Amino acid sequence: MRRVALAVEYSGSGFRGFQVQPRGISTVQGALHKALSAVADEPITLVCAGRTDAGVHATNQIVHFDTLAVRPERAWVRGVRPHLPDGVGVRWAREVKPQFHARFSARSRAYRYLLTDASARPALLHDQVTWSRRALNVEAMREAAQALVGEHDFTSYRAVQCQARSPVRTIEHLHLVRRGDLIVLEVKANAFLHHMVRNIVGVLMAIGAGEKPVDWAGEVLRARDRRTGGMTAPPFGLYLVEVDYESEFDLPRALPGPLFFPQPVGALGDSDSAVNFC
Repeated sequence: MRRVALAVEYSGSGFRGFQVQPRGISTVQGALHKALSAVADEPITLVCAGRTDAGVHATNQIVHFDTLAVRPERAWVRGVRPHLPDGVGVRWAREVKPQFHARFSARSRAYRYLLTDASARPALLHDQVTWSRRALNVEAMREAAQALVGEHDFTSYRAVQCQARSPVRTIEHLHLVRRGDLIVLEVKANAFLHHMVRNIVGVLMAIGAGEKPVDWAGEVLRARDRRTGGMTAPPFGLYLVEVDYESEFDLPRALPGPLFFPQPVGALGDSDSAVNFC
């Protein structure tokens, strides 16, 4: 039995999330199972680093699976291509130690959320960027984000239906930068709760639009009550861009993306005002 890890990129727009659903519902995991099983000539079931909701994208989702099939690594990259829908691709493959686990071996995860407050709703990227009808003050959003960095109880920022045993998470950094009409939020943490990033974005958008004061983000955090928070931001602008593992697993590194925003995770804070946690 061999264990293989893959980095998977996908557009979530055409799927009902990552996780396999009842028969007939299109999911990323279902598409991968079908394609990998065709290459392996045996049923394949995989495990991912973090399940994503419907409409959420990934540039570096990490998965692993066990197989008796002996294939060169390029077969898991190129060989699956004809069996996958256009919105899913494999970036790299690597045979790994049996101790490796895509989810439980992960040290941290990073997401990027893309926003635009352009005067008109974008037509070409309508399902890849979230549009704000109101102008956003990025400086106010950065200041508000300071309250969220570090180890906290994020009950107010997780979905009511979240099944995680503990609401405590550690945000390593939370960066916000503007590039013209594009606003990029990057957040890296040891782990995330259900809807945690989208709820953070919803609160910061309300502050950026002037609906709420800067200290509201901290007030919501301290309340430990989801009802005190704002809206859950749409899924369209959310990307899983990096999953970090110990060097002993010797996994390849790939630029986080998306394609038009290739800066490495953490680099957004080097030349812009940002929130950092050490």
